[in-house]
Amino acid sequence: MDTVGQGLWLAAIAFVAAVINGAMGYGFSSITVPLALLFLASRVLNPALVLVEVAINVYVLAVSWRSALPALRRTLPIIIGLFPGVAVGSLYVASVSPDYVKLATYCLLLPLILFQAAGVRRPIRSERVIGFPFGAGVGLLYSITTISGPPLAVMFNNQGYTKHDFRASLAVVRVAESSMTAITYLFLGLYKPASLALVPSIVPAVLIGVPIGAVLIRKIDPETFRRLCMSFDAWIVGFGLSRVFYQMKLAMETTTYLMLLTVVFIDLVLLYRFFAQRGRGILFNQVVASPGSGFDEI
Repeated sequence: MDTVGQGLWLAAIAFVAAVINGAMGYGFSSITVPLALLFLASRVLNPALVLVEVAINVYVLAVSWRSALPALRRTLPIIIGLFPGVAVGSLYVASVSPDYVKLATYCLLLPLILFQAAGVRRPIRSERVIGFPFGAGVGLLYSITTISGPPLAVMFNNQGYTKHDFRASLAVVRVAESSMTAITYLFLGLYKPASLALVPSIVPAVLIGVPIGAVLIRKIDPETFRRLCMSFDAWIVGFGLSRVFYQMKLAMETTTYLMLLTVVFIDLVLLYRFFAQRGRGILFNQVVASPGSGFDEI
């Protein structure tokens, strides 16, 4: 694929990802990276995305500024933990073969997405104690993949954050991680002309897509939208993982197709369970609200 073709594809992918990010408060890299890695190397893609994400995260933080200070106090252990994780991950990107970076990216992302899709929640009592190691893991993941939304969303949902606290905490952590990673990439000399040339393809898509996503989420059920986005993400990551396994000759082509089909099957089961549970919840609410249901007579 030539440079112009790469730029057009990246702009289209970035637009879709920006719409999702504008709606959910995260998801830009989660959508962009798995698709863009199919035709770009991590060392070229990551620096461009990090620069754009600094701006996106600052914007989201500015929108949630009223809740920013309490969010900072609560997430401070996570932010402190980001430092060693970002340092190690950035060194990994700078020194390891792009194929291995792709493999690590997909292998890290897939279980996180499926775990989030399963809706598993187990509140952690010692939140501040777990904050530092969790932050180190998030920093490592972000600096390698520029993705941190799935694990942060799992953590904050697991701890029962309200909608405003969720968005503010997410913005605070993501401003910190993207800024640290941008500075570390600069120190390691990762900002090459090939990376900077991608920025003009991404920025217009983000400027248009984020406001559209913010409007769309008011008209669509947020939980359903989030769940469908995760399914799309899981399928893309599954496809990317299967292709990397084949390209690196780690598995036969037939085996890689089976890997993708397994991911699709697991996600379809989780998707069916999600809609079945929501259907039962809606039916129960209708029965309770019905004047002749008998509940109002108890």
